[in-house]
Amino acid sequence: MRNIVTQALWGVIACTVLCTASAAQAQTPAPTFPTRPVHITTPFSAGAVPEVMLRAVADRLQRKWGQPVIIDNRPGGHGFIAISAFKRGAPDGHDLIQLDSLHLTGYQHMFRKLPYDPAKDFEPLAPLMRTSFFVLTSSNGKYKSLGDILAAARAKPGQLNYGSWGVGNPVHLGTAVLTTLTNTDMQHVVYKDANVLYTDVSTGQVDFALGTLAAVRAFSGRLVPLAVAASQRHADAPSVPTVAEAGGPAGYEASGWLLLAAPKGVSPAVAAQIRRDVQEALAHPDVTAIFASAGYEPFTLTPAALRAYMAAETARYAELIGKTKIEMD
Repeated sequence: MRNIVTQALWGVIACTVLCTASAAQAQTPAPTFPTRPVHITTPFSAGAVPEVMLRAVADRLQRKWGQPVIIDNRPGGHGFIAISAFKRGAPDGHDLIQLDSLHLTGYQHMFRKLPYDPAKDFEPLAPLMRTSFFVLTSSNGKYKSLGDILAAARAKPGQLNYGSWGVGNPVHLGTAVLTTLTNTDMQHVVYKDANVLYTDVSTGQVDFALGTLAAVRAFSGRLVPLAVAASQRHADAPSVPTVAEAGGPAGYEASGWLLLAAPKGVSPAVAAQIRRDVQEALAHPDVTAIFASAGYEPFTLTPAALRAYMAAETARYAELIGKTKIEMD
């Protein structure tokens, strides 16, 4: 009888210990994020407008998280250098990447082979910023309207030129689509540096280029916007007509946007926190002021809306690239 009682007593004690331990474990909060410095890889060089705006967001995140947020600049190679470095990181949210939207929605239609899988290598977390492009030309040049440029292009096929900072970027694609829609033949001049590009546009060595308000402000008095490639006029340049209003094709739009992504496999809880904190940073007056000065605007979408937006962009680029026949190795 004593053995039975003793066994029963030990059973109660064991149950009490285990239950207490389980309760304590259940009440212990999950580790907070981040627990160490966060690295954000960017394909943009230091001082480039998207990189400067990323640093503004990173500064707010650093204050929020109490951990360093380190920007790792890896420019070149269509962003593939940055992506290769990012893919070596851990999928726990401490390694993130800033991407141009084309990396996930357009390049798969241009490149025969990509060094990454847009669907399998990234978890899109949050859009960061977007901007509409303007048709820019020299303020001292002979073109006073978009109509002038299109008329000259039709009169002299293959003689007018436009520039961009590489092949397959949003500015190149946007202009190539414009030439397709207007049945004009213009030469693409490729630059490695945006500042050199807009310098040459401002001096008339290049007839025109698409660009943001940041370029107009950086070359104050030397570049003039002839039209904005959007469905409505820009709030910060209300006197500039849309492309359609300026005699261009109706419905033509050209814009750029960027997003923040994590490696595929990041936990839903960490992904949700990063989204919330990024949206909070984008709403901060210091950040919105920096964005506005560069002609960009903060861009926020819910996860479902972001997925839908990216799907629509992917379909749009498939159509546009099919029309322009742009292919890259």
